[in-house]
Amino acid sequence: MAAAGPDLAARVADLEAYVTNGTPKTLISSGPGHNAWMMTSTALVLFMTLPGLVLFYGGLVRRKNVLSVMAQCFGCAGVVTILWFLVGYSLVFAPGGPAIGGLKFALLKGVTSTPNPDYTAWVSHNLFSMYQLMFAIITPALIVGAIAERMKYSAIMVFIVAWMFVVYFPLAHMVWGIDGLMNGVWNPRAGIKAIDFAGGTVVHMSSGWSALVLCLILGKRNGFGKRAFLPHSLVLTVVGTGMLWVGWYGFNAGSAVAADGIAANAFTATTLATAVAATVWPAIEWMTRGKPTVLGFCSGAVAGLVVITPAAGFVTPASAVLIGVLAGVVPYLACNKLKAFFNYDDALDTFGVHGVGGTLGALVTGIFATPEVNANLNTNLAGVVGRTLWLEQLKAMGLTVGLAVAATAVLALAIKAVLGLRPSTDAEEQGLDGTDHGENGYHPEEGGSHGAEELVPTGAPAPALANTSS
Repeated sequence: MAAAGPDLAARVADLEAYVTNGTPKTLISSGPGHNAWMMTSTALVLFMTLPGLVLFYGGLVRRKNVLSVMAQCFGCAGVVTILWFLVGYSLVFAPGGPAIGGLKFALLKGVTSTPNPDYTAWVSHNLFSMYQLMFAIITPALIVGAIAERMKYSAIMVFIVAWMFVVYFPLAHMVWGIDGLMNGVWNPRAGIKAIDFAGGTVVHMSSGWSALVLCLILGKRNGFGKRAFLPHSLVLTVVGTGMLWVGWYGFNAGSAVAADGIAANAFTATTLATAVAATVWPAIEWMTRGKPTVLGFCSGAVAGLVVITPAAGFVTPASAVLIGVLAGVVPYLACNKLKAFFNYDDALDTFGVHGVGGTLGALVTGIFATPEVNANLNTNLAGVVGRTLWLEQLKAMGLTVGLAVAATAVLALAIKAVLGLRPSTDAEEQGLDGTDHGENGYHPEEGGSHGAEELVPTGAPAPALANTSS
């Protein structure tokens, strides 16, 4: 005789759990509505890199280097996906230890359409893995902005492969892994009871601080401080900014891993903080320089997106507005004052926006997070939220900075000794599009035809990039 199925009460309870994103009693299945939102979010986060970041960075560099930064972003998408399939996903999300996951999910073994209850009750495990992959892709791609126009493609790719294993995979496990050291929301034994809703430490702090160290070891671009390095197309940058803003809804609201009220709050907080920061940054320019710039609008928007990222699912709309104000002011000062004072060549202000902005976001998350917005904060953090959570955030920030800085320094110096980091001076002046890829982004003298001729002859004065943002 066949076993009796769940009774009506259990089935109704499971239906209620699906609607409220709760834990089902008997049903083990993905939910179509939650899966649909997460597939959309996954595509949106990839859209942030391809083509959002590609166009954002591509517009900010000189025309002779536009394809090089695009190639670097595409290279990240390809290489990181392969690493993720092999062992990356497993090292981040398989059970292991406080600092790194195990190999249970290597080659995506056992990663099927059935949800993994460690992370979600209603989203397919394979879809969850693809969603998290998109975060892994964009993080090293952000580093590209700091070293744009002066690092060999081969050196960048070797660095990224090593950096993913030494920095990203361990850090992501510590923050988001079910038994991670810094997963304060879900791990009752977390050594550091910190929170990070969508990647303030994992994505922005890790990439931003690593970018600073890498650009210092790499050195300045030829002619830095002697000529203006102007963006070759702010139009591309504006288009890229719009794509980043749209895609960021998948980044932040998607981090609820459900189509629920927490996702809706993250969507709202993201909109408010971004709009405010996009207004504050050019307003400061208007007051101090006499004119608000389009680049200022773009920089402010990205800064707002960065700073609200770790807080989006934890803070009220009023707090999001205040965070937006801070996001418009602090990264502005980092990009326009701090960089000038120390005279380092963070080409597209990856550190100023992502490093400083991500650090600021992690701190204010500890100050403004409230269980009124996200009841999950009461699961393991009831005695910490609103009291000493900001101290836990400081610990997480310190560990993140220490890991990113130390690992990047060791990796960069090793690659410099073995492979070399920079092209020759002549190759850098000629442009990395031709020297690394044998192509040019523009051929006006040929009416747009494709060829390998150099747009800017070797030794000719090169147009340059101004003080630009991330």
